[in-house]
Amino acid sequence: MSRIGKLPIPLASTVKVEVNGSYVKVTGPRGNLDRTVDSEIRLHLEDGRLVVTRPSDEPRHRAMHGLTRALIANMVIGVENGFRKTLELVGVGYRAQKQGTKLVLALGFSHPVEIEPPAGISFEVEGPRIHVDGIDKELVGQVAANIRKLRPPEPYLGKGIRYQGERVRRKAGKSGKGR
Repeated sequence: MSRIGKLPIPLASTVKVEVNGSYVKVTGPRGNLDRTVDSEIRLHLEDGRLVVTRPSDEPRHRAMHGLTRALIANMVIGVENGFRKTLELVGVGYRAQKQGTKLVLALGFSHPVEIEPPAGISFEVEGPRIHVDGIDKELVGQVAANIRKLRPPEPYLGKGIRYQGERVRRKAGKSGKGR
């Protein structure tokens, strides 16, 4: 049995889950998310918990069991609390600011980079930090990755956009001075 898949998903009193065959809709105080899961995976609501079961021990069913449980658990957490990814700007002249809902970045290019948030995502700028907030964990992570991709941290000076707490391995650089 899958260690992740067999765990029931606890539902808070503010979260409502509707299961209609393979379609799942989760509604909470922050919004609602919906997803179509694998048709062979079964979902059961039992006294304030959602239980995910699989029909057999085939490798495909085992893989989908844990995946489905993790995706639905992230939906439940998202509509209740939301998700946040924090990025840090490291480098002289690297700045971020909000203009309306857009994020405007100065990253050493000849032009400012403007990022329009997709539906359900909001940006917050706090000095050299950018917070990406939303209820969909997958979308929050993807938007944060797209921002980081604009200027990934480089190994010689450490400049660039990095996730909060990310460690950048530094390289020594040239050492041809003492000829």
